Order: sequence, then C-alpha cells, then structure tokens
Amino acid sequence: MNSSPQQSAVDSDVKIGDRDALVAVSDVSFDYEESRILEQVSLTVGRGEFVALVGPSGCGKSTILNLISGVLAPESGSISADGLTHHNDRLGSVSYMQQKDLLLPWRTVAENGRLGLELRGVPKSESTDRVRELATSFGIEDVLDSMPNELSGGMRQRVALLRAVLPDNSVILLDEPFGALDAITRSSLQRWLSEVLDRSDKAVLLVTHDVEEAILLADRVLVMAPNPGRIVAEEKLDIDQSIGSDAMLTGEFIGLKRHILDLLNDQEMGFGASL
Repeated sequence: MNSSPQQSAVDSDVKIGDRDALVAVSDVSFDYEESRILEQVSLTVGRGEFVALVGPSGCGKSTILNLISGVLAPESGSISADGLTHHNDRLGSVSYMQQKDLLLPWRTVAENGRLGLELRGVPKSESTDRVRELATSFGIEDVLDSMPNELSGGMRQRVALLRAVLPDNSVILLDEPFGALDAITRSSLQRWLSEVLDRSDKAVLLVTHDVEEAILLADRVLVMAPNPGRIVAEEKLDIDQSIGSDAMLTGEFIGLKRHILDLLNDQEMGFGASL
C-alpha cells in the first residue's frame, strides 16, 4: 500500500455510522477547477448495510462515488474502502455500477460478465464457470450467449450488476442504476436487487434522485445539499421492505417520504418531487 496522508485513521472524525464500517469518508472536500464541489463530507457504510444518497443534480453525489472508487482523489480529508486508504489502491478493488450499463457490444453476456475477473488475471475457464454459477440468481441463465443489443434494458442492467458483483469486492457503488428504465421495469429490478443484496455482506452505497427508491432499498438515507455539496441530514429507516412496492402504500412510508422531501425543500434544492 502506498504511503500517503490519505492513510491516516478514519475513526472519531466520521460523523455517521460506526468504526467498523467498510466505507469511511471523513471531512472530505473536493474542488473542480476553481469551484468547491464538496465541503467536509463524512459518511460510513457498514458491512451488510445499504445506504442511499439523495439530492439534486449537481450536488456532488456522483463525485462522492468517484472519490470512494479511486477515480478521483480528495483535496482534503480521508477515505477508506475495505481498508484501502489511497485512491490508487482502491481502483479496481471497489465495484462501481453506473447508470449506463456500459456493456461491450462485441462481447456476449457471459463475456461481459466475466470482464472484471479477466482484468484481474483470472483464467477464462474459471471466470466463465463463476459467471454461470451466478447467472441463475441474476436471472440471465438463458441469455449468456446473447449479444447486448438482443437484450432489454432491464436485462442489460442485470448483466452490468453481475459484472460489478462477480469480482466479490466488499464495497459496491451504484450510481442511478435504474434511472433510465421505465417505471414497471424499474420497480421489478428494485425488488430483485433488494433480494440479491439482502443475501450478501457487502457495503452498498446508492446514488439516486428517487426518494421512493431510496426508502425501498436502503437502511439509511443521507440527504445532500448543493453549493457546495454536503450532507445535511441522515434518516434511519425501519420500513418492512419484504413487502416490496406495497410498502409505498403504508402511512409510515408516505410520512417518511414527506419528511425527506421537506428536508430537501428546506435546503431550497428545487428537488421537484411530489407525493
């Protein structure tokens, strides 16, 4: 591991979560050109925990994921993901699924799925076997030999998530993974994702504009404000997620959604959501 100021301990400075977190972001700030994008952001995600970040476009949600994944390095503060504190070390050691599936059009579903393992030097036969082992739980066992252009948007997202999960990284980052899908497909995949990840001990951080999606999937919701981006509230959830979209009909769910939207409106975010 490289020696760097970023390797300092991330414990008492972390304001949200606990010291055993797989992801720990402490007082992180980030500038782009001459603009401050993030200001002293702190958050944690524990093992087996699902945390959602909500906020308007431009508040720095995706920047936080880029910093945790190692794509970017912070101006100040510290980040640890699965014990890796230098951004170069985190590259490839954190699974990162973006809104676009980014499947390679010249590779089959199975070949796309095993890409992350190939980049780690895992032999083709072994990586192929591991794809086939997980294909059923991801609902893609019948399309492994298909090309991406033969799949629906929902199926493509399943393949993209398989590719993210297959390297067995402890940390998974999801950036609006269902944002481009129609409402029915999105609802179906939300339920499916919840079931898949509920059986894992991963630390999952989701970025979304959709308050309902955040409440349905997450254990905690972190609310962001812009200019510069910062976390202004944390909501711990106690919703019966096992009933899926029916949870949205409960008074508890509606009240929580109203509360989060009120938090967003209090920051004059112009979030644009309604009950």
